[in-house]
Parts: sequence; structure tokens; C-alpha cells
Amino acid sequence: MDDNKKVRVRFAPSPTGFVHIGSLRTALYDYLFAKKTGGEFILKIEDTDQKRYVEGSVESLIKSLDWVGLNWSEGVFLNENINSDKSSIVKSKTYPTVSEVGEFGPYIQSEKLEVYKKYVDQLVKAGHAYYCFCEPERLEKMRAEQTAEKKAPMYDRYCLHNVSEEEINKNLKNSCPYTIRMKMPEGEIIETDDLVRGKVKFNTDLIDDQVLLKSDGFPTYHLANVIDDHEMEITHVIRGEEWLPSLPKHILLYRYFGWEVPKFAHLPLLLNPDKTKLSKRQGDVAVEDYIKKGYLKEAIINFVALLGWNPGAGETQELFSLDELVEKFELEKVHKAGAVFDLKKLDWLNGQYIKKLSIDELYEKALPFFEQKDFFRQAGAEKKSPEFLKRVLTVELDRLPKLSDVGENNQFFFATDLQYDKALLRWKEMSDDDLKKTLEKSKDILENISQDNWSKENLEKILMDEAGEKRGELLWPLRAALTGAQKSPSPFEVAWVLGKTESLKRITKAISLV
Repeated sequence: MDDNKKVRVRFAPSPTGFVHIGSLRTALYDYLFAKKTGGEFILKIEDTDQKRYVEGSVESLIKSLDWVGLNWSEGVFLNENINSDKSSIVKSKTYPTVSEVGEFGPYIQSEKLEVYKKYVDQLVKAGHAYYCFCEPERLEKMRAEQTAEKKAPMYDRYCLHNVSEEEINKNLKNSCPYTIRMKMPEGEIIETDDLVRGKVKFNTDLIDDQVLLKSDGFPTYHLANVIDDHEMEITHVIRGEEWLPSLPKHILLYRYFGWEVPKFAHLPLLLNPDKTKLSKRQGDVAVEDYIKKGYLKEAIINFVALLGWNPGAGETQELFSLDELVEKFELEKVHKAGAVFDLKKLDWLNGQYIKKLSIDELYEKALPFFEQKDFFRQAGAEKKSPEFLKRVLTVELDRLPKLSDVGENNQFFFATDLQYDKALLRWKEMSDDDLKKTLEKSKDILENISQDNWSKENLEKILMDEAGEKRGELLWPLRAALTGAQKSPSPFEVAWVLGKTESLKRITKAISLV
């Protein structure tokens, strides 16, 4: 391939319900590589497996990619997001809410079935593919026998060797169901350079005669993607390691068609902490799940970028903006080994990005999560006000891993009638008399602080001065009276959030219980 050729990469998700976190990584690396090289990032829809199609998933995956900020220049777009200055806009025949933009469409596989049929007929005519009329029952029996004999399940080429041309024509005339299989050459070593894995080799004797066209007339991934990538002038194919065994089939298809082969980069698997392949059985794998839990897009992008890549030895930076990732990204620095999906790392990164938000920004992002919570819905109107919630968020800011956690550890802020455990109010072996006296002292101190001086800083200074060396005796009962909780922020922070009236009300109730 001409190294001076403009880079063109594509992300080709299947509309099967959600965007897998591994798919987002592929899309991100496509995007970073295209931006780094001044190339084009293209989005197409791979919907040839009609049995797995989920209604609305095309729109959902476009919205997810748009949400994280991976802007593509060509391919499929939601109608509502298309600028009027875009040229070559074609409304999708399959998905009414979607249009295709660009000179290399269709960008939806189900809309180019005639193209695939034309090319597969060429392969049959040239002797590189053949009709297979085997019924599913025969194929299942064949695989079962091969498995019992501890052989790798592979098609036995029955139709290649035993079905005459006359019989093929008769079957086609009678509309017998068929598939078209690729004819693998015998005794050949396919060798190529992968941008991540280096030199890779494959023995064609160990590779099955892959189905290229299914009995429903739809192409398989193997045929469709090779044709698409050629017609769209794709220069680099970036995809998951699970597609590495398919690489020799694709290289051969390029050869059979007489087309230039793009460069390939196969990304490492994503692994659970126990080193098993990342799967839904062990946790969330959909990008949408992480959005719903209140992870910021900046944290998700940062985290996903580091799943199998880092900027190199000696680099200590951990927080990267999208622009910084573009600047530093190189495919050659992608690792070969599987990348562990460490949720604790994601929580830490998300917490760092939350800390960068202003309180007004955090309030806007956190409000929908507050509104989902029972303790918030049951709170009084004054505790749903922007002013009150911003005070809560100011206190929680440094300890908030994700937006869905807002208020969870501090539900006492929203309580209308706080319940107390008298034992919790007591500092060590403090007597009832001493407990009552210290709570009354706290009440007197707070009563004498004016509304204008009711700030965290003033509350802390005055209470600390009054407590002297015996801080626990004053501050523990006060904190417990304000929160009714074993663990909470400091009494200064809590009193500031609650305000003077609510703080004195809670202390008064605690005194009445002693």
C-alpha cells in the first residue's frame, strides 16, 4: 500500500442492542488514528445478521458515539444531526431516522445486497467459491462426528466434490436453498504484518471453507467487509483480536478480486480481573450502562483509551483529554497482551474528572440522578432547591466516584424526621449529664452565629476554638445529632449544608432524648 495515501478508517458496529465497551475502544482508536494522521473516520452499519437485529439499536449506537464526542466525517448520521451543508445526503431505506452522507455509500450493508451478489458470482465463476446445498441436519451430524473423533470441525467439501454442474443448475432452477462457500487453497502459508502483532502466519489446510453468502441472500461478515472496505477505499482495518483467525480468509478474498490489501491492526482482548474474557455475566459491558450510572464521557474515553495502550515508558500522565490522546496516540504502542478492565481505575478517573467540574456544572449533571432517588423525592421542597443541592454536592465533591452515587452516603441531609440511636450520640464513656451539657453547649454556640456568618470556614473556626483540646467531647455528639449516622462529613460541613434552622432543630431533638 502507498504510505502517502490518505488514511481512511471505519467503525462498523452491528445493531444488536448496545455498544460494547470493547467496540467503543475500537471506535476510539479508529478516531484517534484518523485524527492523528489527518485522515477520515467513517461510520457504517453492519446489519447482515438480521436474526440479531434489535429495534432502535442503530439510533442508540449513533447517539452513544455522539455522546462521547467521536465525530465522524462520513457514513450514517441521525437525520436531526445532519448539517444542511453536507453533500451527498441519501435517506436510508431501512432506517427512517437515519441518512447516509458521503461519496462511497451505501454505508448500510442491508442496502447493497445486489453488490455482494455480483461479487460472489464472480468468485464462483473464477473457481474461488462454490455452491453448497447441504441441509443443516447433515452439517450438524458432520460436526458431531468430527468432534467425537477429536477433529477440528470443518466443512468436508461434499458439495465441491460430489455435486456436478448439471445438478447445481437443476437445484438452482428448482429454487433449492443454498449457501456459497469460499474455496480455500491447499497447502499454502498466508503471511502478513499486523500493525499490533507483527508478522503472523496461517496454514490454509487448517482453515474452513467459509460461508460467504447465506441462504437468506445476505453476505457474511467476511464477504461484506472485504467488499465494503475496498469500495470505501479503507486503508487501515482496526478491529478486535477475535477476528485474527479470519485474517487469512480476508487476505485471500482481496487476492481473488485482484484488490489492494489494507493494513490490519488487531487489538488485544478485554479481560475481567480474573483474566477471563470480559463478558456480561461478570458485569456491565455496554457503554449505555456506564452512562446511566453517571460516568462522565471524559472519564470513559480516558479509561477506554488506556485499555491496551499507553503513551510509552517514562510517561506518568494519567488524565488525558481527547485532544491529548490524538496527539500521543500511535497504533504501534498498542499492547499485544489482553487488557484488564479494572472498574476501580474507572471510578478513580471519573472522580478526578468530577473534581474538575464547577459546582454549577456538577449540579446540572447530578440533578437527574437525584430525581431518581426515593430519599430525594420524599424530601421537603427546601431540600430540593438548587442552593441546597449545590451545598450537598460541594461537600460530596471530593468523595464522589460517579454521579449515581450522589446523596447515597449522606441521606440524612434529606431526612424530615431524623431517628437517633442514643448510644451513637455518646462520646466514649460520657454520662447522660455530660452528653446533655455538650449538646446544649453546641446549640448555644450555633445560636450565636449569625446567618450572614454561617459558612463552613466560620463554623469550623468557632467550633474548634470552643472545643479546645477535648474536641471529641464536643464534636462527636454534635455530628451524631446532625446526622444520626456512624460515618459522615465533619459537623462543620453538615451544619453548613443543613443551615442554621435545621441544625438547631436536630440538636434540640437529640437533647430531648438524653
